[in-house]
Amino acid sequence: MGWTVKSKTARKVVAVTSLFLAIELLDELVGGVLDPAWPFIRHDLNLSYGQIGMVLAFPNIVSQIIDPLFGIWIAMGYRRQLMLAGGMGFASSLFILAQSHTFMGLLMGFTLLYPASGAFINVAQATLIELSPTRHERTMALWNLAGSLGSVLGPLVLAGAIAFGYGWQGAFFLLAMLSGFTLIPLWQTLRVLATVSPAEQPKVESFTQGVWGAIAALKQSHVLRWLILLQFSDLMLDGLRSYVALYFVDVVGTSTNQASLTVTLWLGVAFLGDFLMIPLLARVNGLTYLKISVTLVGICYPAFLAVPSLIGKYIILGCLGFFSAGWYTILKGQLYAALPGQSGAVITLSNLFGFTGSIVPLALGFLALNIGLENTLWLLWIGPITLLLGLFL
Repeated sequence: MGWTVKSKTARKVVAVTSLFLAIELLDELVGGVLDPAWPFIRHDLNLSYGQIGMVLAFPNIVSQIIDPLFGIWIAMGYRRQLMLAGGMGFASSLFILAQSHTFMGLLMGFTLLYPASGAFINVAQATLIELSPTRHERTMALWNLAGSLGSVLGPLVLAGAIAFGYGWQGAFFLLAMLSGFTLIPLWQTLRVLATVSPAEQPKVESFTQGVWGAIAALKQSHVLRWLILLQFSDLMLDGLRSYVALYFVDVVGTSTNQASLTVTLWLGVAFLGDFLMIPLLARVNGLTYLKISVTLVGICYPAFLAVPSLIGKYIILGCLGFFSAGWYTILKGQLYAALPGQSGAVITLSNLFGFTGSIVPLALGFLALNIGLENTLWLLWIGPITLLLGLFL
């Protein structure tokens, strides 16, 4: 009888895990479509660098103001309500983007998408961590692999939509449909979750208590360290990814289709790195690997910007994608490990610190207007330099 109960529980955990990994894949599929689509979006909507920076930054700022509340609500026992509301908002925002023909329509869609993603995706991640509390890095490696697969498939979805004459808006419409379909199994899965996860039990009795709990966690120096390093690591991840297609079109001089293929190449190599990260973390200490990879990226990034050869840029960009694989996995895993059983606090503090990072795309966009995109991208080198200091000191 005991074996049967354990077997049923294991199957439920597998079902929950599979759906949540699929949700992360879907989220990164959206990003994988968006990044190579920027040259097309800019052309169709006649956007400036400043407007692109605004679209990237303003929704993120709004999200960073709202998202810290989600962690506290999780601790109060509102996990299921958050995920369902986030899923509905996520699908709705993609429908808005699919219908956007102006800068304001685009801005509105992203302003809804970012906080909806926070409630939909971040809560799913925190839940997976609580289902396997002793395997933070390996769970994050699986999560990152699912996201990396979505990033690789995204440019292919965009290319297919363009080839069939639907353009980037058609790609977003397809993603909106897929997001809507996930809400059906999500409803049932969240009911199952209550029977396999103690995370559904409220841990704090009031919102105020949740706020003070997050403040107490922030006072721990090792928690502060991982929060800061996570923000600077993103300069070489989402920061570079947001502008790499525009860099190849405007600076290197490739076509928009070539730029899309470039992003696909980068993400494909990154996916390989994320795939290899799972067995690697079973044999090698995550922080040891991180120190080596950050050193290699610190060397490769300036070479990527300086080398004049297009083939050389392709090769070095592939190296950047491969070597930076695992950064988010290891750093976020370390943060969860520093706050065991407090996934709500992790979400709250991550988003509070993410507020500063949310200004980066806007700053990059306006700097590109004044000093050029090529000069602006040199500033991203601060990311690996800061990581080196934080890991070795």
